[in-house]
Amino acid sequence: MKIDRIDIIRVKVPFVHPFETSFTRFVERDALLIKIYSEGLIGYGECKAFYAPLYNPEDNGTCHHVIKDILVPLLLHKEIAGPEEFIEKVSFIRGNRLAIASVENALWDLTSQREGKSLKTLIGGTRDEVKVGVSLGIEATIPDLLKKIEKYLAQGYHRTKIKIRPGWDIEVIKEVRRHYPDITLTVDANSDYTLADIDLFKAMDEYNLCYIEQPLGENDIIDHAVLQKAIKTRLCLDESIISLEAARQAIELGSCKVINVKSSRVGGISESIKIHDLCRKHGIPLWVGGMTELGIGRVQNISLASMPHFTLANDIAASNRYFDEDITIPTVNITERCTLIVPDETNGVSYTVDEKAIDRLMVSRDIFK
Repeated sequence: MKIDRIDIIRVKVPFVHPFETSFTRFVERDALLIKIYSEGLIGYGECKAFYAPLYNPEDNGTCHHVIKDILVPLLLHKEIAGPEEFIEKVSFIRGNRLAIASVENALWDLTSQREGKSLKTLIGGTRDEVKVGVSLGIEATIPDLLKKIEKYLAQGYHRTKIKIRPGWDIEVIKEVRRHYPDITLTVDANSDYTLADIDLFKAMDEYNLCYIEQPLGENDIIDHAVLQKAIKTRLCLDESIISLEAARQAIELGSCKVINVKSSRVGGISESIKIHDLCRKHGIPLWVGGMTELGIGRVQNISLASMPHFTLANDIAASNRYFDEDITIPTVNITERCTLIVPDETNGVSYTVDEKAIDRLMVSRDIFK
């Protein structure tokens, strides 16, 4: 397919409620959208970076630079077979996976349209619907958190994840378990601890957590291996898994027993498929992680989660969990079973991009013809 035009669109979408993690408090989703025109078709991708390098080294500024100055010239007015060839062409770039993934995702969208097949079909998805869990930020008080948990349990979410940080951890877990002894509960530390806290994590063994997500350094797999051997609770790696090679090393070292795949973090859907296949071979359970995506990224996450080895509840909540207004028609909504139906040519479920919503939310647009 020939690439005729590429747009980089920046939008800002307010959160319904501020979302707090160990590293920041979000009040709006500041995001880049990639729009690629090819032979009468338009493919969309969403860049998952944040306004600053908080989750990983990239942010919207660095991604905009890489897309504008490196990826656009590589593609514009060129012939390309599809996303796999694109990944080969950008293999010379070190890091910058969020930027690469945003363009790769748009190429997957174009490929889906050209072939008349859903993304689920293209990547070998087998599930018609996927289970979702809820991720809850750090609240002002424990009673506030308990009210949030009660609200989302009533909606049927299949797993409850709470963010922790030093000073907001073991006592919070203890109180949650006291009120809800039987729910599927996980905690996410976002790399806020060290091996000096090993006794704290040993104490968490008492509370029957499904897993502890990324307790140690965002680049670490060695200390995680030490911690995993010292505790009974499964560790789940998130930020540390930036590629197929990182996943292989973590599995061989015994650094985790669960992996969270964020397709943007690993450089796109193509790399996510390879990690899926590796973890399936080694019996490491997977789930698709979220980065408070808008609808474009959220819908692509649903399709990724349809692959057979994504066996745990995913962080792909309904759009209205975060936003009053989103950028797809329809917006992403959960079923009464607290699942998401996977878009597929066989079931008639599909999403289109809401161009009018993008125009309302847009703060800038760069056009390359």
